[in-house]
Formats: sequence, C-alpha cells, structure tokens
Amino acid sequence: MTIFCIVISRESSYRASGDKLEKMAKRRITQETFDAVVRENMEEFEMGPDEALKEAVEQFESQGVDLGYIVKAVAAVSSDDKQEEQSHKVLQALDSLRIGKDSASVEEVTADMKCFTEHCSLEFAQRYLAAQKDAYPVILSYCKKSAEEREAVTALSALAALTDGQPDLLDAEGQQLLLNVLKKYAADSSVLRVAIRAVRHCCLKHEQNRQDLVKGGVLPLLTGAAAQHGGCAELVKEASAALRIMTFDDDIRVPFGQAHEHAKMIVLQHNGLKVLIESAKAHLGNTSVLRELCATLSHLAVRNEFCQDICELGGLKLIMTLLAENYETPDLVRQVLSAIRAIAGNDDVKDAVVNAGGVELIVIAMNRHMSNSAVCEQGCACLSVLALRKPNNCKVIMENGGALAALQAMKTHTDKVNVQKQACMLLRNLVSNTSNLSQPILDMGAEALITQALQTHEDCGDVGKAALRDLGCHVELRELWTGKKGSLTY
Repeated sequence: MTIFCIVISRESSYRASGDKLEKMAKRRITQETFDAVVRENMEEFEMGPDEALKEAVEQFESQGVDLGYIVKAVAAVSSDDKQEEQSHKVLQALDSLRIGKDSASVEEVTADMKCFTEHCSLEFAQRYLAAQKDAYPVILSYCKKSAEEREAVTALSALAALTDGQPDLLDAEGQQLLLNVLKKYAADSSVLRVAIRAVRHCCLKHEQNRQDLVKGGVLPLLTGAAAQHGGCAELVKEASAALRIMTFDDDIRVPFGQAHEHAKMIVLQHNGLKVLIESAKAHLGNTSVLRELCATLSHLAVRNEFCQDICELGGLKLIMTLLAENYETPDLVRQVLSAIRAIAGNDDVKDAVVNAGGVELIVIAMNRHMSNSAVCEQGCACLSVLALRKPNNCKVIMENGGALAALQAMKTHTDKVNVQKQACMLLRNLVSNTSNLSQPILDMGAEALITQALQTHEDCGDVGKAALRDLGCHVELRELWTGKKGSLTY
C-alpha cells in the first residue's frame, strides 16, 4: 500500500504550559490533500468509505502531521464525473449561501444557514475549513441584512459558530455590527444572547478585539443586558462569561493587555458587581448560571476595595449560602471556592469568612469531594489565603481539620502539582506566625508528604522547601548567587 507524505507546510505555534510557553513545530496538509488520499484509498485499493478514512488518518498521524485542522470525513463527490469535485457538507451549505448572498433574504436561506451553523458547531476543523473558503464575508453580509430585516438570530448564530476559536476573523466592520445589534435589540433577549456569544468568541484569546469593543462601548451593553434580562438564565450566563473574558490576559501575541483596566471599568463605571450579585439571587436554583457568576466575580475582585464591595452588596452571604446548600455539586463548589479565594485577599473579608463558618464549610466540601483534584486545589488555596497573616484563623483551620484535609489531598493526588503546591502553601501559612502548630502538623505526617512532593514535582521546589523550613524541618537551601567573585557588567 502506498504511504503518502504530502506535507505542504511546517509552521510554529505556541502552547501555554504553566508559566512557560512551549514552542512546537507542526507539519500541516491541506484539506484537499487529505480528501485526495481518502479518495485514492477508495478507488485504488477498493476500500469502503470508513476504512479509507481510517487508513488516511493513520497514515498522516504516523508521520506527525497535525490533523486538528482537517475535517475527517468522506467528502461528497459531484454528480458531474468530469469535474470530480469533492465537497464537505459545510462547504455545500456555504456555496448555497454564497449564491444567494446578493439576492436572497435571510428567511429564504434559513435552511442553508442552519445547516452551515450546525456543521460549524461540530468541531473546529469544520469552521476552519469554512473560514479558509472565505465564509466570513458571506456570513457577515447576511448578518447586516438580517439586522435590517429583524431576523437576526439565524445569521448571528452562524457568525458565532464560525468565530468560535477563530477570533482573528472579526474585522472593524464586524465589530461595529455586533455593537449595533446589541444596541438595536436591547429588548430582545433571544437576539442579545446570540450576539453576546459572538462577542465572547471573538474576544477569547484576542486582546485587540477586546480593546476595540471596549472602546466601542460594549461593557455597558453587556451589564445592561444582564440587568434588563436578569430573569433569562441563558442570557445571564452569556453576559457573565463575556464580561469575564474582557478581564482575561490570554493573548500570547500581546506583551501587556488591559485586563486590570477592563475589570476596573466593569466595577467602577458599569456597576458590574451589583448586576452579577443580583443576577445570582434571581437564579439560586440554577447551578450552571451560578457557576458562571461566581467565576466572573472571582475575576473582578482585583482590588482590595472591590472585595469589600462584594461583601457589602451581599455577595459573601450569597457565596456562603451557595457553599452550604450545594456542597454535593463539585463543579459549583469549585467555582464558589475560587470566589472565596479571590475576595479573601482583603484582610477584613478573611475574618468575615471565618466568622461566617466558612472554614468548616470548606473542609466539609474538600472531604466530600476528596477524589476531585480541582476541588482539593481550590479548597487548599482558600484555606491558605484565610490563614495568611491571621494567627486566629490558623487556629480555627486546625480545629476544623483543615490541615488534615490538605494532607489527605496530598496523599490522594500525588500526581497533581497544583494540589501539592497549594497544600504546601497552606501548611506554611499555618505555622509561619503560629509555631506552636508545627508539631501537630508534623505528627500528621506532613514532612514525608512534602518531601515526596519535592521529589515528584520540580515546580514545588520553592513552596515545599519554605513549608519544611517553617515547620522546623531540615532543608537544604542552595544560594544561587552570593554577590561575590565577580561583578555585574552593563
């Protein structure tokens, strides 16, 4: 059997891994090349469609080719054998939309638009292929037309699906369209929901789009939508997620983003904290909405006074209630713990959390979901923040079994570096100002677990050694530079 290796490009991409960026070289092929190999397997080797597809995938993967951008399906062949054209369903729908772009109304192409959206929503490769065939200007033209015809949901859904994972597609014209739709359809929750989803997709990992849309006034439109349609769960989720993404610093192409400034604007200029907390109160029975709102509150608690504001607006009481009433739901527990961790950066809030019985609730949640590494990580992080510079809080944490829960988490998740790091930080904070707690923690077996974490995870080096040092254990600290035997040259 012929082995194909028709590689057309080798490009560099970057992947975030912790605090490092790993550069990886990937070989790529075109969709046409892949489809040709599948067809040749069928025609030359008389394979069935499924076998031909599987064989092509295995061939290219064995050669280190990245197939993440390839639609792994058998393309349909044109009825005209002379042309021998092949086309995937997403492209067939796109071709139909392109034919009617200048003459057909959005209503007339609804079926094709829904088909296009459906296939773009299946996987990234489908929408990538569509984008390579210039789908964006076609869909944008329908979006502009639909905004005038008041039939905006269908076209905007296609735009949202197409831009998912492809924020670079959005241009200035598209930005203005989204802003106009958010203003024009402020009273229509169904249109707003889809438009906000498109905004969210276009801002994830794209700092320039975020900054442009914020300058265009998207923030008051998002908070206004959440406030006006607070009873619509799906819209509140979309608006909350979009606001949170505005506070991200996730575009590796940009050295400095505006994440902190955007968070300040949401809170100070657009009353974002109150909007989110009131929205949460309106959906106490909807865990998916509450997860989103807690996650966004965590990202907005970027200043000491903001943490205090959350408490004064009833946010802390709400969060404590959520933890007490939903401790059986791990996904919500994780986000609630993340929110507590964020707002407890304020020393007064630390005391408020402890006085409200927060330590006991956190330990209960950790013990209930000890097998869930994310809950254990956030639980240890919460207790660590509550213990920092607070000797009285450290005693409460010890009395409620916080140290024991952290050590159990270390035993359960030996392979999870973040659990190990957060547990080490908690143990260190517990004894840094309360040395009398060192021996009880050592009696629980802390030294062996910390030593194991140091041996297993290089990233635990600093926090692990600091924990051992403050516990009074022997630890080798290596001086990287003493300032002697040399001089700095400029």
